[in-house]
Amino acid sequence: MKENNKQNRLGRGLSSIFNKKQEPSNKNISLVDINLIEKNPFQPRLKIADKELKELTKSIKTYGLIQPITVRSKGNCYELVSGERRLRASLLAGLTKIPVFLRQVENNQMREVALVENIQREDLDPIEVALSLNLLINEHQYTQEKLGEKIGKSRSSVSNFLRLLKLDPIIQAGIRDKMISLGHAKAILNVLDKELQLQIYHQIIEQKMSVRETESLVQKKKNISFKSKYKSKIILSNHFQKIQSNLSDFFNEEVSLKIAKNGKGKIEIPFKSEKKLNEIIKLLQS
Repeated sequence: MKENNKQNRLGRGLSSIFNKKQEPSNKNISLVDINLIEKNPFQPRLKIADKELKELTKSIKTYGLIQPITVRSKGNCYELVSGERRLRASLLAGLTKIPVFLRQVENNQMREVALVENIQREDLDPIEVALSLNLLINEHQYTQEKLGEKIGKSRSSVSNFLRLLKLDPIIQAGIRDKMISLGHAKAILNVLDKELQLQIYHQIIEQKMSVRETESLVQKKKNISFKSKYKSKIILSNHFQKIQSNLSDFFNEEVSLKIAKNGKGKIEIPFKSEKKLNEIIKLLQS
């Protein structure tokens, strides 16, 4: 049942790229020589863990390749569209023929299909998901809302992944190597100062802090920093800090909420380009 659910999720994602006539179907499965399948030149996946590949190889040796890969014709051969991990494992398992979905896919769709499949994999690390999402936005000019519709994720989920790319590369590497969790990373994102982010990151690892402990530490660090820089201003209450965090998630920018003693205040939403400004305006009008 779980395997069928995975296939259904993948089918919905890919059907947003293929037209209905090209959608994967059991009627369109063929058995082809594995040596005639060439790799996808647009494959965006950065790495496949050895342990993950060995486990899949063992499963394929026992049960065969249950979920077909997707290919397109290339002369007398085939070119992989999606299923890099399954193809590699099938080769290691010694299979000579494997089931495939044959699709008509243009060059400009190849990377998109591979990216969508990658994003929907449960074992993909958050930074790789974020990089894939960022590539789709840059190459296809998708808004976060449109991209969310294509891959079956909410706009806020897309936004949260993209925010990870604002972290220091050292912290990003720590997420990929599972030194810290996604929950830790989200807590660190509430700190704007890059040096302070790194201090918190190293403290998390050294003291083996939980996500809740990290959130508490972040709050203390923010309060100390706020007091030193803005002594004349009121420290935001937990209520307003939550509002500020939610606004940052919504606009995918580090929104600043400032409130004076008399209750008056302002919301600052930074933007780095005219395109980003138009996205913010669209969100405000929706």
